[in-house]
Amino acid sequence: MCGITGIYNFNGTIQPKCIKKMTDSLRHRGPDDEGFLAVNSESGEVYTLIGRESKVQGTRIEDFNRDVDLFLGHRRLAIIDLSSAGHQPMCNEDGSLWIVYNGEIYNYLEIRRELQPLGHYFKSQSDTEVILHAYEEWGTDCVIRFNGMWAFAIVDLRTKKIFCSRDRAGVKPFYYSYDRKRFCFASEIKALLQIEDFSIKPNEQIIADYLFSGLIDHTHETFFKNIYQLRQGEYLLVEAGKLTVRSYWDIKIQEDLFAGNGDYAERFYELLQDSIRLRLRSDVPIGSCLSGGLDSSSIVCLANKLMFDGQSVDRQLVGERQKTFSSCFEDLAFDERKFIELVIEQTGAEKNYVFPEAKDLLEELTKLIWHQDEPFGSTSIYAQWNVMRLTKGRGVTVLLDGQGGDELLAGYLPSFYFLFRQSLKRFNIKSMIREINGLRKNHILSGNQLISRMVHLLFPKWKGEIELVEKDFLKKYFRSIPQPVKFENDLDNYLYSIFRYLKLPALLHYEDRNSMAFSLETRLPFLDYRLVEYAFNLPSWQKIERGVTKVILRNAMRGTIPEEIRNRMDKMGFVTPEGVWFRTILRDQIYEIITSKSFADRGYFNVEKVKKGLDEHCEGKIDINLAIWRCMNLELWLRTFIDKNPSSQDWGINGN
Repeated sequence: MCGITGIYNFNGTIQPKCIKKMTDSLRHRGPDDEGFLAVNSESGEVYTLIGRESKVQGTRIEDFNRDVDLFLGHRRLAIIDLSSAGHQPMCNEDGSLWIVYNGEIYNYLEIRRELQPLGHYFKSQSDTEVILHAYEEWGTDCVIRFNGMWAFAIVDLRTKKIFCSRDRAGVKPFYYSYDRKRFCFASEIKALLQIEDFSIKPNEQIIADYLFSGLIDHTHETFFKNIYQLRQGEYLLVEAGKLTVRSYWDIKIQEDLFAGNGDYAERFYELLQDSIRLRLRSDVPIGSCLSGGLDSSSIVCLANKLMFDGQSVDRQLVGERQKTFSSCFEDLAFDERKFIELVIEQTGAEKNYVFPEAKDLLEELTKLIWHQDEPFGSTSIYAQWNVMRLTKGRGVTVLLDGQGGDELLAGYLPSFYFLFRQSLKRFNIKSMIREINGLRKNHILSGNQLISRMVHLLFPKWKGEIELVEKDFLKKYFRSIPQPVKFENDLDNYLYSIFRYLKLPALLHYEDRNSMAFSLETRLPFLDYRLVEYAFNLPSWQKIERGVTKVILRNAMRGTIPEEIRNRMDKMGFVTPEGVWFRTILRDQIYEIITSKSFADRGYFNVEKVKKGLDEHCEGKIDINLAIWRCMNLELWLRTFIDKNPSSQDWGINGN
């Protein structure tokens, strides 16, 4: 897991200090090593350079003064092959291909064994070198052979082009800027902001989408004008000064049909277990997140078997017991220790708890915003931040996590409403009544609550949230986000939307920034592309049946996880009591922010309505903590990145 940077000037030279400053801003992503490549694309001259923390010998970038038009930068977090042989930028045998790479190709050993008989020679044990040789052998089609998470850039000196790619699910980020004169890229937006002549301006359409709907990472655009991102399953080519973005992967519709529940569950179990097996490949210590929910409990229990089977992982990287990490609260309404303890008792794993507090959030919020790069959805991100810090403090570098299970298997409550709509379209009233009764039974919803939530789903732009936005801004930028229609039924289209656009991309953004802030690598077994494709082609009744969500996972985990967890219907995850915090400890700070001159001058907020909304929320008359948070978080983001524009030097190179 690493930080990558690059800059290619089509019509001029580049100063070394530019790439150095960009790369320094990402030190938290890779504190173990640093390296640079300088290229004169006209003459073909190539120079390898080092920094103060490089683990190899060479010319210091500060001493370099040749004319070049292309630079690559890399910060390394060593996970596979900890030796200097894994140093980047890395080249192939003849030096015609160079790569900077962030991620893990979990099936790199299998691909390596496939490439060796084809005449490829390897000088390291790293997965980075496997990517290089795979590209050398198969060109841009190499990415369809990878099982993993990645963002990389390959400079091909033979054809004078740059090939960049992001993994199928979008676990690892890739940001870029292109103006026909220059192409720049980086793992995080803050690195691009280090370019001296870069114009830093807010993207008001994306700000509007966030204020109206809480959306981020739903398009190629970001909160910064002229900074874009590759989306899931895309690659990018820069050739002859032109940039082309193409999609290489999407969900295929090919329903897998089996005789019964047992066959579906058995196949799911096999895929999830193998996904975890691959994600245990590491040369550094491994642990697991544990919220007490169905997804994380399944991973911890399955991983526990593999960790101690004598084949899947070096026991020295695990210790005597698997290490688990959890966010907890003394307020039992937000605490899942009773479920966590069930998993601990069954597996014998080591528990590690952290208790996030509102007063600490106040002290760390600006730093958290700096690491996230863009506004985020709620204070639950702070709970995850604390879990990552705890993990690093316990000496663990790789962390398994359950992200993606809800999006694949209909874990969110709105899934039911799309199932109902699907039944209505097909005039299957009997099925709809059965599911409604199951929903009310398993999720303790009254008739009024059910109707209210269905109306909210049909008309999601609740006027209370819209009223917090300034009228002219609303009129100019309000837009409805189109829902893709890819499948024949409404439920699968909803799951596709939250997987590709409306939910998962944001969660992966938060996960990446929070983990990398503490130089950690998180691995997500539910997002193995084989499991993703299998899940999307399951019939609806393997996801929801009689008011029960994640049917196939529950069936697959019978006998593997504690029954109380397998049968629980509520959902929590790494949450915080933010509604309570806003009414108590955070109230004064929020009020100070929303009554500030800068808040009023933005032109985004209806200040009086925001004040009134906060007052009514604090009095318990309404519950709009998410809308309040968006206003507060956006204002602090604007102060941090637009008004102040902090450099890496402002925060210290670590940013921690």
